[in-house]
Order: sequence, then structure tokens, then C-alpha cells
Amino acid sequence: MTQEEKDFFEAEEDKLRDECGVCGIFQNLPKNGEIEKKEKSGTDGSGYLSEDAYSATEFNAAQKVYYGLYSLQHRGQDSAGIVVSDGKEVKVHKAMGAVAEVFDKESLGKLQGRIAVGHVRYATAGSCSIENAQPIVQTSKLGTIAVAHNGQLVNYEQLRELLDDSGCTFNSTSDTEVIVKLIARSYKKGLVRALTDTIQMIKGSFALCVMTEDSLIAARDPNGIRPLCLGRVENGWIVASETCAIDSVNGTYEREIEPGEIVIINDEGVKSIPFGERTSKRTCVFEYVYFARPDSVIDRIAVQEARYAMGAKLAEESGVPADVVIGVPDSGLGAAVGYAKASGIPYATGIVKNKYIGRTFIAPTQKERENMVFVKLNAVPCDVRGKRVIVIDDSIVRGTTSKRLVQILRRAGATEVHFRISSPPVKFPCYFGINTPTRNELISAHNTAEEICKIIGADSLAFLSPDGLLEACRSVNPDSYGFCKGCFTGEYPISVPGEVNQN
Repeated sequence: MTQEEKDFFEAEEDKLRDECGVCGIFQNLPKNGEIEKKEKSGTDGSGYLSEDAYSATEFNAAQKVYYGLYSLQHRGQDSAGIVVSDGKEVKVHKAMGAVAEVFDKESLGKLQGRIAVGHVRYATAGSCSIENAQPIVQTSKLGTIAVAHNGQLVNYEQLRELLDDSGCTFNSTSDTEVIVKLIARSYKKGLVRALTDTIQMIKGSFALCVMTEDSLIAARDPNGIRPLCLGRVENGWIVASETCAIDSVNGTYEREIEPGEIVIINDEGVKSIPFGERTSKRTCVFEYVYFARPDSVIDRIAVQEARYAMGAKLAEESGVPADVVIGVPDSGLGAAVGYAKASGIPYATGIVKNKYIGRTFIAPTQKERENMVFVKLNAVPCDVRGKRVIVIDDSIVRGTTSKRLVQILRRAGATEVHFRISSPPVKFPCYFGINTPTRNELISAHNTAEEICKIIGADSLAFLSPDGLLEACRSVNPDSYGFCKGCFTGEYPISVPGEVNQN
């Protein structure tokens, strides 16, 4: 994707972007007697049919990962990839584009094996290129390792310089390759030691899905900033960024991967290893506001329930007389339903989204790119004509989309347009895997709510308070605790290296 194309999509949606999603599948070897033998070679002495006696085509780990990635497509659309192992050979297929563009029946048919990891990516660290597409694979005399990573390392530059000085060569500018190189460098110490040594060196946010020839490993940073969960599938296990991926393969959610935990899955079972001192959980609160799919559960908080609660809290904090409540599709819909129910004001569709604008639709100039909001979103006149309208959206980043939406609604006959945002003002960049504009580009960093209201042309504007946002999340699960809210407050769970350039 060219920089012009990337600018177009950022200007078009005017949203924060999360970096990526990960998914991994481990399928057990069937025990002797569970299936009919294919050959007379018998078992390997463990009670399991040997790989020689069991056709690799019986396994469909890559197919299940493919379904998982499809359900995680909202987390990244720049590239997709799957790596698979049949116990002897590791195969990889990855390319630029969405899951449906990268994989077809032929490419999936070549990915035979019982262990697989997959990745969908939106670039925040490293450029948008095939070299940075994941999973990243490292092969050495000690074996093959594949790593899929959701998050961002704040000490990437220092670690890369350290590896450069020790003679490592790099094929990408992705911080994930640093993780792969660190694991490979220590692999002769054994898998567990290599993982723990590496994870104790890297700083930042990470939800890792790692594959060797015979194991699937999951690991989550000590603050648990990015989500990662564990589930059961038929004859095996799944690890994924969100529970919706577990549902997509007819799996059963088991639990979250805890902050500071490594989970190793192989033929011996599932083993949990803590790798560092316990710290306070700091789940990214924007997972609940916008990033996660509404049907997912993140750290035992149902996302859609949290969004209903955000809308209800917003109505409590900043109610205004109106005739109808509408949500900006898709991310504002849950909060709009919650606002309408709490306020007693009727909910209506109000705005429709054109879902068929893809990556081939490119406008040539900046002005035309900004005006693409008119193509992607439009008002339903019968819902808003002659009415006072409350519009619920999840956030305001640059303000371009909000301004266009006000114009669209007034053109459709709305007499008043009141904007309500189901999160606090975004004033600071994120350094942990969200592609935030620089602080200069964040409209709330330099303008009050009253000033932003004038800029976008609304009759009124109000944001959900930081306390209100946390109360909404905790109302779904009172036992929940600890959220990263650095983009609202500038206070981060990990020290950050100042205003860094995010690609």
C-alpha cells in the first residue's frame, strides 16, 4: 500500500487503529484405537498413532486458523499469514491484503499440519510491506520458530542495536523480528529458558503466539495490555486475540492468558509458567470502546455489555433534550443503544454505512479523501428530518469525520445535532500497538470540547468522563481492575521513550 493510499484510509475513517490479531491452533495426535489405523506401522510407543501411521491430511489446523483470522479481520487488514507444522516440516504462506485476498483453496490446501499460527496486521511498528508481514519465521540448526505478535516494543531500537552488534542480520523493520532473533539466540538453552529470557528483555505490550515444530506457545506481557485468550477445540486447543475467534471454529472459551504468563501446549498437555514479577493488570481500555468485536469477551468483560453501559453513563453525565438517538456505524451502535435506553429517547438507524468500499477505491487528492465520508456514510432522512438528533460515536481523533457527519445530518433535515462521545478526549499518543496520530494531529490535545464543537459544527458536544468509562466497564464485571488509559491521561503503565515516530 502506498503512503497516499494509507493516508486515504486514515482520513476516511478518522479512527485509531489497533495493530493486529493473532490465532494459533494445536491438534493432538489421536490415541491408538480412536481411529482406524491407516498403516501397519503401529504406534510410537506412547500410545499415540505415529505421524507415519496418520495421514497429515486428517489435520486441519491451518483451516481453523484461517477461520479465526477471518473473525479477527477488524484488527488488521494490511497483511495476513499462516505458518503450519506437521511435526517434520514447517510451511508458510503470507501476503499483503485482507484474509480473503491472501488465501484461497489452493494455498490453504498446501498448509497441512496439526500446529498452526496466523496473523492479521495493521502496521504501527515498521512499514507496510511484505517483509514485515507475520508470522515471522526463523530457521536454524536448533529448529524452526514462528512468531505472531500483537503489540509494540518500546525498547525495540536498543534491542535491535544489541543484536546488530552481535552479528544478526534482519530482513524487516518489524519489532517482531527482534523477538524471533532473541528466542533463536537462546534456543540452545531449551524452549522454556529461551522464552523466559527473551520476554524478560522486551519491554512494551505483547500478546505472542509462538510455534515450534511440536509446540504452540502463548505469552502475554506483565501488564496484559493487549488481549489473549485460551480455548478448547475438537481434539485440541486454540489461542487467539479475542473470544470471537474461538467461536468461529466452534470452540469453547477456557480462560484468559494472564499477564506475565507463558502457556506451552504440546503432546504432554498444557503447561503454565509465570515469567516475571506480578504487576497490576492494565488492559487497554480502548478494546472495550472500539477495537474488539462486540461479540467478544476481553478479560472477563463482555464488550457489547460494556458499550451499552458506556452509553447509559454518557446519558447520565451529559443528557440533552432530543427526539432521536442514532449511532455511528459500526463502533458507535452499542453505546447509542445504551444511551437511548437510559434516556428514554427513541433509538433509530439514522446513519447507514456503505460496506462495499474497499482498498481499490482511492481518491486522488487530500480534499477528495476527506470527502469520502460522504460516500461511506449517509443519513436516513425519515429518521432525522425535522428532529433534534443525538449522535453517538466512540471517539474523535482528528475531527474530520465528525464534521462531515454533522453536514450529512443537517442536509438530511436534522434541526439540531448533538454529538456525544462514549470515551474521554484522546489527547496523547499510544506506544503499545495502536496507530495513534502524533499529538499535533489529535484535535482534543489542543482544543476544548467547546472549541471542537464549533469546529465540527454541532449544537453541543460532550465526552464520557474517565471515571464514567471505568465505571461502565466495572459494571459488567465488578471484579475487573486495571486499565491502560494513557491516550486519555498521558500516564502509561510503562515508561515510554518520549514522542516517537509511529509508522
